[in-house]
Amino acid sequence: MTKTENRAAAKAFHEERERKRREQWRAQAVAADLEQLEKLRRYLIFDTKAREPARELIDAIDDYVGKLTGDRQTLHGQNHSIG
Repeated sequence: MTKTENRAAAKAFHEERERKRREQWRAQAVAADLEQLEKLRRYLIFDTKAREPARELIDAIDDYVGKLTGDRQTLHGQNHSIG
């Protein structure tokens, strides 16, 4: 392998490693956001003190989760229903 080929291979290896790191970081960031959104969503469904239906806010959370994950129903681990 020539010096030029070695440099090209090293550069490609480095770029792939960086791509994987960015992908892993993004997955961790999305998982952290989903955890917090699930807590908020569960609060709005089950624990709100005002007892006002929060359907619009829950729908907005679900829309945002859909943008993050491609699946709007990611947080629907159980059948949640509100009045």
